[in-house]
Amino acid sequence: MTRPVKRSFSLRGHQTSISLEQPFWDALKEAAEKEGKTTAALVAEIDETRGNGGLSGSVRMWILAYFRSRHAAESYDGGNRD
Repeated sequence: MTRPVKRSFSLRGHQTSISLEQPFWDALKEAAEKEGKTTAALVAEIDETRGNGGLSGSVRMWILAYFRSRHAAESYDGGNRD
């Protein structure tokens, strides 16, 4: 496992930083590209819906849910039970 890398963002006019391991940064960048957004815009969206949890943990959980749902959609066979 890699050590966390800290990056700064401006969210709603306030500077904040999050620390993620490099594989999470790579996955976040990939997801942002697939969604046609910047990484900063995606982090801002995650921040708006995270509730009381920490931002770094919320980003990790969002990434997990995002790729799980994409995998499920890609592997869905239409419900055929042949």
